[in-house]
Amino acid sequence: MCRWLGYFGNPIPVSELLYDAPHSLIDQSRDARLMSTVFNLDGFGLGWYRDSREHPGVYRTISPPRNDPNLRELASQIRSPLFVAHVRAATGTPVQQSNCHPFRHGRWLFVHNGFIDEFLTVRRELMFAIDPELFPAIVGTTDSEVLFYLALTFGLEEDPLGALERMAGFVEAVGHSHDIAEPLQMTIGLSDGERLYAARYASGPVVNTLFVSEDTRLPRDERPGGGVHLLPGRAAGTLLYEENKPLPHLSAEARAIVSEPVADLPGLWNEVPAGSALIVGPEADVRLAFTPQPPS
Repeated sequence: MCRWLGYFGNPIPVSELLYDAPHSLIDQSRDARLMSTVFNLDGFGLGWYRDSREHPGVYRTISPPRNDPNLRELASQIRSPLFVAHVRAATGTPVQQSNCHPFRHGRWLFVHNGFIDEFLTVRRELMFAIDPELFPAIVGTTDSEVLFYLALTFGLEEDPLGALERMAGFVEAVGHSHDIAEPLQMTIGLSDGERLYAARYASGPVVNTLFVSEDTRLPRDERPGGGVHLLPGRAAGTLLYEENKPLPHLSAEARAIVSEPVADLPGLWNEVPAGSALIVGPEADVRLAFTPQPPS
């Protein structure tokens, strides 16, 4: 399985979550803890938003991220209030740059951890459901890119979570028509540059992990005597214990959504429940049930 993260908040160097955190995303590419295999070395991608630019930037490569000096240089120079990053573990499709996440369409970025079961069996039927006007934009061969373009077909730009539910319902309906018992496994990260959306769902009982960071500037009595704040000293990544000194560069709404925690501090991470979705943005976080909607 892949690993991904998304960040929303005040602008930070993306290196703070990619490299500087104790269990950073780059570390997870070679030492994932919450999955059956520890390696995710089949590609890396970063997508970020800056200022009022029309489209997000994207960097994708099949080079192992730990050994990619270009990525390290970019990560230290790019400051962004909203970005997503992904390390890939291929599930049957080629290791090539066009198969690396995030996938981009207009202002939208999309990352996925999971798979469509027996994808080669259902691929033709799924792809024929994609809007013909969108079809030429598909350049890779992954099930993840198909999920993205199905969601776009089902109204992603107007109703993001509703479109993901319709996409999931359609994939399950097609899978069940081919006697596939558990067609879909997914955690999804999605952004339009204004908000970060996430969903965690699987057709069966085993669901890939997903976590969101707590507002760590709230007081927590984690040591005798209390009075200790768990503070995101590096944007919910490299966290520091400090006495009542919230770091001024971190904004109130800053959040990280991750496949697995990037730091091991008690109370920092909340697991996103299976069958649920999350919206992180300028307003208070919104948590909703995620229910696939089969085609009528």
